[in-house]
Amino acid sequence: MAPLDGLRVIDLTRIVAGPYCTMMLGDMGAEVLKIEEPAQGDDARAWAPFIGGTGSFFLALNRSKKSVALDLKSPAGADALRRLIESADVLIENFRPGSLAELGFDYAAASKANPRLIYCSISGYGQTGPAAQLPGYDAVIQGEAGIMDMTGFPDGAPTRVGVAITDYLAGLYAVQGILLALRDRESSGLGQHVDISLFEAMLSVMRLPLSVLLATGSDPTRVGNDHLNIAPYEPLQASDGLIIVAVANPGLWARFCDAIGRPGLRDDPRFVTNTLRVANRAALKQAIEAVFSHFTVAEISARLQAKNVPCGRVRSIGDAVAHPQVAARAIVVAQEHPAIGRIETLAPVVRLSRTPADVRLPPPALGEHTAEVLADLKTRV
Repeated sequence: MAPLDGLRVIDLTRIVAGPYCTMMLGDMGAEVLKIEEPAQGDDARAWAPFIGGTGSFFLALNRSKKSVALDLKSPAGADALRRLIESADVLIENFRPGSLAELGFDYAAASKANPRLIYCSISGYGQTGPAAQLPGYDAVIQGEAGIMDMTGFPDGAPTRVGVAITDYLAGLYAVQGILLALRDRESSGLGQHVDISLFEAMLSVMRLPLSVLLATGSDPTRVGNDHLNIAPYEPLQASDGLIIVAVANPGLWARFCDAIGRPGLRDDPRFVTNTLRVANRAALKQAIEAVFSHFTVAEISARLQAKNVPCGRVRSIGDAVAHPQVAARAIVVAQEHPAIGRIETLAPVVRLSRTPADVRLPPPALGEHTAEVLADLKTRV
């Protein structure tokens, strides 16, 4: 039995943040009813590349759900959603703030119909404030929240992180908020509104550069692959590729120097302390790479790992999924899709020893479960 068995979730989300959140809830046993517009459904269904005619990105974010196609602007569709809300524990939406009020499905209306309902809204900037009505897209939020200005090289332009990091962070915070609200409901008997913004989610992980700003009064600058205040903590060139090292304290620095056969670096007056290493990082990198140039990544890794110094190969995504840890921990899971055949997605990250996730339902076809869910509604009358 999965930990969220018996929980009914109404999913009014699309694209990334909301679907990621609801997939995690579904993996842990919740019945997730993905409400989709009948003509085209979630936008991501139409995003190339395709697997069996369905967007691969949609497949990556929408397992463990049932698809229910409803036209919420029609009386029949709106009535079906109202009745589903009455039977639900959680509703998640990522419409622009105020949009669902026009359809009669805002928090005030939904909570009146079902006072126990946990209603989670995911938006660009939150439900209140001067930016609340602005659309929220990952690329825009990365610019607005400062992470682009922190990403890239000092002599280059601000750079977007290569994945939709704000969406995934918001999805994770949404799960946290929903679980907290469910915990409160156990004692209060009441639901509440969970308000998640991409902007705040992104700002929440900007604590290190913010600490620099607070300490110095100046914005920190881009440092490329370096760390703002640790060295060596970067990718370094070996004879056949890049290896990234994380030498984050004096003990690691001593072990690092011993591992690479250069104990003299430890006592070099330019590198004795971390502060000095940061100040002289260019000379430090040159000295280390002069040693690394005689070894492969595998050889350096073996030396560093023998001394328990954190390091890793800089891999392509293909190399990453080929890592032996992926097979050992079944990080990629396979499912049989009725129309596509075998598909693979990433396994749930949270691993519970007694009540593990149960990845049962493959990503649904548009409207695949409409008849089943609506028939169940009739039996509940």
